[in-house]
Amino acid sequence: MTGALALRLAIFAAALGACALAERARPRRKTTAPSGQRWLVNIELMLLGALAVRLLSPLSALEAAAHASSAGWGLLNALPLSPSVKTALSVLVLDMVVYWQHRAFHEIPMLWRLHAVHHTDLDLDAGSSVRFHPVELLVSMMIKIAAILALGASVQGVLLFEIILSTAALFHHSNIFLPAPVDGLLRLLTVTPDMHRVHHSPQPRETNSNYSFNLTCWDRLFGTYRDQPREPHERMPLGLADHREAASLNIGFLLTYPLRFKR
Repeated sequence: MTGALALRLAIFAAALGACALAERARPRRKTTAPSGQRWLVNIELMLLGALAVRLLSPLSALEAAAHASSAGWGLLNALPLSPSVKTALSVLVLDMVVYWQHRAFHEIPMLWRLHAVHHTDLDLDAGSSVRFHPVELLVSMMIKIAAILALGASVQGVLLFEIILSTAALFHHSNIFLPAPVDGLLRLLTVTPDMHRVHHSPQPRETNSNYSFNLTCWDRLFGTYRDQPREPHERMPLGLADHREAASLNIGFLLTYPLRFKR
């Protein structure tokens, strides 16, 4: 498991560096809030979330997959499938689970209190991909473990899924300009920055759309796909309508935000 963690961290660091360089070379939008403050807050949330999951989660995702495999738990372990098919199905089904988990965090008021912290960011860039309340990360881990055990996802499939998920999140949160033909081609398969930016609009009809994290087929299949925002990407506001002051969005405010939240 140590080697798998090192691999994930190395790929995450490489993807983060690549996205950060691409944002600087060809940004899609001008930033509206001080980047240094935003990045500091996002990194603080990431570290606190990692600590919460480490201390409070009974298993990691890979450990859950290993337990399911050794005990023969889950649907895929009950079927005569090759390792490669198990890996592919593990990635596909877990990607759909993340779609429904994300949608639930928007539609269930108690969960939205947590997830709204992610939507307070007034700009979007690669650093926004780790802006989650620690309790949301812990709840997400519990959902992921349950899905892995019920599915009987393979260790290889879970490792590949975790790598794809974190890399895709970095990419689609990034402030990278893509020519329209490239964006259109990519989003036939995967979520692009322009597609996900719609989801970070303060307009409810736009916020409650484009829930996919990797494969775009889930939004198209379940009727939540929105192609473009009402306002042009260069001018559309981001964040929540009732929190527009960058200076107030500090770590203390965000950690206590679910307790003071009013929808």
